Amino acid sequence: MSKALIYLQSGGPTSVINSSLYGAIREAQKHKEVSKILGSLHGIEGLLDDDIIDIGKEDDEDIELLKQTPAAILGSSRYKLPSSFEDEAYKKILATLVKHNCGYLLLNGGNDSMDTCSKLATFFRENNVDIKVIGVPKTIDNDLALTDHCPGYASACKYVINTVKSVCLDARCYKKGKVYIIEMMGRNAGWLTASVDLLKKPYRPDLIYLPETNFDLLNFLKDIREIYEQYGNAVVALSEGVVFARDVSNVSKDSFGHVQLDGACEELAKIVKRTLGLKTRATQLSLPQRANPQLMSKVDQEEAIEVGAHAALAAINGESEKMVAIKRISSSPYKVSYELVDVKEVANKEKTIPADYMDSLFGMSDKFKEYLTPLIKGEIDIKYEDGICKAAHFKKIRD
Repeated sequence: MSKALIYLQSGGPTSVINSSLYGAIREAQKHKEVSKILGSLHGIEGLLDDDIIDIGKEDDEDIELLKQTPAAILGSSRYKLPSSFEDEAYKKILATLVKHNCGYLLLNGGNDSMDTCSKLATFFRENNVDIKVIGVPKTIDNDLALTDHCPGYASACKYVINTVKSVCLDARCYKKGKVYIIEMMGRNAGWLTASVDLLKKPYRPDLIYLPETNFDLLNFLKDIREIYEQYGNAVVALSEGVVFARDVSNVSKDSFGHVQLDGACEELAKIVKRTLGLKTRATQLSLPQRANPQLMSKVDQEEAIEVGAHAALAAINGESEKMVAIKRISSSPYKVSYELVDVKEVANKEKTIPADYMDSLFGMSDKFKEYLTPLIKGEIDIKYEDGICKAAHFKKIRD
C-alpha cells in the first residue's frame, strides 16, 4: 500500500534549502510507494496544527524554480519538542500524520532540527508506528557532525567572500579612510568567517577573528592602530560569536536556548572610535548571507538536490533514524558520495573548525583552502523577470 511522503523545513533557511526539497520531490515522483508529496507549513508546527499542503497540486514551473529560490518555501520553525513522549505534542503530530496517511517524513534542518528528527523517529519506533524518518542536512554555519560539509554553507561562503572583497576595494579608495568591521554569522563555529581567507591581497581583510580563537581586545586595538597608521584604513572580518566583554543582559534566546549574539561589529566599532579616535563603519552581512540566489554555488545547489533525493530514497527503502551525510572522496578532482549516519549522533552537536585548519590567529591553513575551494565553484543560470530574480510560489492549497 502506498503512503504519503511529507517534508518539513526547520531552523535558519539557506539559499539552497529549497533545492533539497526539489530533489526529494523529483525522487519521490519516481516511486509507486509514494501516493502523495505533502508539505508541513512552518516545520513541526504544521504537524501540530494540521497545517499541511499537497505539493502535487503546485505548478511544475514553481517546482523547477525551487532550485533558485532562497528561504524556506514551506515556512520554518524553531519549535523545540518536549523530551517526554507523554506530552500532548506527540499525540497531535501522530494524529496529523495518520490523517494524511503518511509513511515517510523528511526533516530538513540543522543541529536542533536533527534533535527533532531523532525524537520523532524514536517515538514512532517505540510505539510501533510505521513512519520512516530521515534527516536532510542544511546550515550555513557548517557545524553539523558526521558530514564533510553542509548544504547552504558553500553558497553563503561565496556571498561572504565576494561581498568582503567588494568592501575591501571600497575601503581602500581613500588616502585616509576608516576602520571597517564586518560581521558574519557563526555563534560557536567560524566556518563562514574563515572563508574570507581565500581572498588574496589587496582584496582580503587585515584581521580575521573566529570563535575558535582567543580574542584579546588590547591586542586587537594595537593591531588596528598599527595597520591604520601604515595604510590609512583597516578592514576586520569577525564572527558574531567572537568573545569579548560586552553587555549581553538584554539579548534574546530562541526556544533551544541559543543566545542571539549579532552586534559584535557595532560594539567593537564603538570601542575603536572611543579608544583610538578613528572613524569606523560597522557592517553586518546578516540575512543576505543565506538569502542571495545570485551568488549560489553550483556545487552547493547540486549537492543540496542530491541530499534531498537520497533522503527520499532512503525512507522509501525502509531506512529510519538516519541523516544523509556528504562524504568527500577527493578534493582534486572534487568528488563526493552520500551515506546514511545515525541522526542521534548529529543532534545537538556542533562541529567547530579543527586546529589543523588554522595556520595562525589571522589566517587559515592550506588544508582549509583545499577543503573550501571546490565547494564554491560554479554558477547557476538565474531566471529573471524584468530584471528581478524569479522565485517559486506555492499556492498552499490545503489537502
